[in-house]
Amino acid sequence: MTKDKTLLILAGGMGSRFGGLKQIEPIDDSGNFIIDYSIYDAIKVGFNKVVFVIKEENLEIFKTTVGNRVSKYIPVEYAFQGLNDFVDNVPEGRVKPWGTAHAVLCAKNAVKGDFAMINADDFYGYDAFKTASEYIDKNSSSKEYGLIAYKVGNTLTENGAVKRGVCNEENGYLTKMTESSVEWVNGKIIASPLTYEPSFELEANHPVSMNLICFNSNFFDYLEKDFKRFLQQNEDNLLKCECLIQDVMFHQIEDEGAKTEVIPTTAVWHGVTYKEDKAEVVKAIKELALSGNYPIPLWK
Repeated sequence: MTKDKTLLILAGGMGSRFGGLKQIEPIDDSGNFIIDYSIYDAIKVGFNKVVFVIKEENLEIFKTTVGNRVSKYIPVEYAFQGLNDFVDNVPEGRVKPWGTAHAVLCAKNAVKGDFAMINADDFYGYDAFKTASEYIDKNSSSKEYGLIAYKVGNTLTENGAVKRGVCNEENGYLTKMTESSVEWVNGKIIASPLTYEPSFELEANHPVSMNLICFNSNFFDYLEKDFKRFLQQNEDNLLKCECLIQDVMFHQIEDEGAKTEVIPTTAVWHGVTYKEDKAEVVKAIKELALSGNYPIPLWK
């Protein structure tokens, strides 16, 4: 059965390493952004609504760039991520957003039914969205989620380390995710956990998360409860703590027996983590378009 599907795009973060709002950096001759290609692929496989999670002060720049353009092809809604949202007392000096779990939570009133979350500044590729759409259509459980897993070798840049969620699975379901800095070192793929545990080597086909995860909106009720628990548990560290969506997922696995299926994709990631990455992204997308994967211009 084909379902309604919302694409939830986390676009509230500033690209500090890239030097600005990298979500709205043009990557083709028509002035389109990486977000445009994600939305195009999502529409093609059956997504029928887009929700952008942004900072409220960026509303006009998103509307006048991406929003107004893509709203001709798919309904668009905006959700705002502010430090005060779902937080009673923001400590003085807190500037950094509360993390991906909080970003998703801020879209609670804009999302109904099934949805897939993505980062705004990652090029995911058609197969990833197709895989996500097919998972949503077949999934009948409100406590089972789908993580679209990339081969780590398909997600790296030659220009430095990138953050990836290194996945462990059993019988096709997620058992552990290690947030790591991953990079090529002397011809080997080395993952260095952000928790400062020892580094380890990965095979090129090892599954990693790129934050393309499929949920049902029933998840929001648990997410809100767990975020409150996160704030209570970190009351002595509220200046720096961050609540990640995968942490909430594992808490629900422990508390309520939820499951996360690890679903492989053959897609190849492209993204602008560093300024030097942009030329590669522009080249890769142009080659995909010339090969017939995308029209030129993208939005006709």
